[in-house]
Amino acid sequence: MNAPAAAARRAVITGVGLITPLGNDRASVAASLRAGRHGLAPVVFFGNPDLPVKVAGTVKGFSVDSTNWRDWSWPAGYDLPREVLRGLAPHGVYALCAVAQALRDARLAPADVAGDDGTGLFCASAGSAMLLHHHLTQLEAVRGERGNPLGIVSAIAGTLNFNLAAHFHVTGAVCGFVSACASASHALGYATDEIRLGRLRRVIVVGAEELNAETLVPFAAMRALSAASAPALASRPFDAGRDGFVGAGGAVALILEEAGAAAGRGAAVQAELAGWGQAADGHSVATPHPEGAGLRRAMERALADAGVAPGEIHYVNAHATSTPVGDRAEALALRAVFTDRGARPRVSSTKALTGHPLSLAGVMEAAFCVLALTEGFLPGNPHLVTPDPACAGLDLPRAAVAERPRVVLNNSSGFGGSNVCHVLRAAAT
Repeated sequence: MNAPAAAARRAVITGVGLITPLGNDRASVAASLRAGRHGLAPVVFFGNPDLPVKVAGTVKGFSVDSTNWRDWSWPAGYDLPREVLRGLAPHGVYALCAVAQALRDARLAPADVAGDDGTGLFCASAGSAMLLHHHLTQLEAVRGERGNPLGIVSAIAGTLNFNLAAHFHVTGAVCGFVSACASASHALGYATDEIRLGRLRRVIVVGAEELNAETLVPFAAMRALSAASAPALASRPFDAGRDGFVGAGGAVALILEEAGAAAGRGAAVQAELAGWGQAADGHSVATPHPEGAGLRRAMERALADAGVAPGEIHYVNAHATSTPVGDRAEALALRAVFTDRGARPRVSSTKALTGHPLSLAGVMEAAFCVLALTEGFLPGNPHLVTPDPACAGLDLPRAAVAERPRVVLNNSSGFGGSNVCHVLRAAAT
C-alpha cells in the first residue's frame, strides 16, 4: 500500500441508529436536542429510596429489567430471534435494535453485510454486571455443579461482539473496546483507521449500556453521582452547582464506510469522520488531570489529523458529565485549545439531557454531532444557570442555536486518563 493511496481514503458516516433516553429514532432525538427536552426520570434501586441515586436517563419502550430473557420486551419492528436472545445481555437488546436501525438508515440489508470480508464490527460495552452477578450467585448456590451455558457470553464485556457478530454474520473483523467512558470513541477512531488503511471497506460501530442497580449504584461509593432528585436539576454540566453525573442506558450504532465505496453504491453520506486523536493523562486511576492536559493533547492531535485549525471548529460536544472535577478540567483544556488561540466555538454537553451513558457516550454524542451537521442546529446547555468560573471565555449557549455547522469536535474521557476526540465534517454538497 503506498502512502498517497492510503491518504486518499476517507471514512464517512452513512447510517445512524439511536436507542436513547431522548428517543428511539432520528426524528425524536433531533426534536429533543433542539427543544432542550431531557430524557431523565426518577428511579429507585434495590427498593431503597434512601440511596443517593434519584434520577437516571431511562430508555422508553423497552423492558429488560429481568435476568430472564423470556420476560423482555421491545418496540415493534425489530426481529430478535429466540436463539439470539438466549445469549444476549439486556443492553444487547438495545444494541441489536440500534444496529438494525443504522443498517436501514444506510440503505443496507442484513444480507449486504453477512459474510462480507470488507465489513467489520467494533463494539463498546462494559458487559452486564447484573447478569454476571446473577449467574455467579446461581453457580455459588449449587457449589459449581451446574450453570447457564450462555452465562459467560451474555455477561462479560465482550457480549456485544460475540452476539452481534454471530447474528449479523460479520466476517471482516470483530473487536471490542473497554476504556470506560472513552470506549465507544476508541471504537470509532480505530474503525476510521481501518478504513483509511484499506483493511476494511465498512465498519459497524456500536456502543451500549444497560441501566440498572448493578451498573449504576457502585458509582455512588465513589461519590461520583448526583444526589439531586429533580430531573431538570440533576445533570448540570459546567454549572457551578453541579454535584455529580446522572447515569443513563441505551445503544447507538453508526455505519462507517470508505467514501469511494459509499459513492459506488449510491449511499447518502451524512458526515465525514475527518480525524481523531487520543492522549493519556498519566495522572490518576479515576480523576482527570486537574488542567485537562491529556484532553488538550487529544484535541490538538484530532485537529492536526483532520487538518483543521481551532478557528474552523463551529461546535464542540463536550464530554462534561456534570462532575465538579471533570467539567473543570475539560473547561481548562477547551480554553487552552480554543480561547487562548482566539477561537470561540459554541460548546455544550448533551449529557444535560441524556445523562451519562458510560462506555456508550462517545458514539452517542458522535451521532448527535451528525444530527447537528445534517439538520442545521447546535445543541444547547439547558440546565446551565451559573457557569463555573473555570468556563470564562467559553461560549456556552443555554438553548439550541439555529446555525448550520461545517466542522465539529466530539470529546470523550475515561478512567485512567483515556482521552479521545473526533473531528466530524459536514458532507460535501
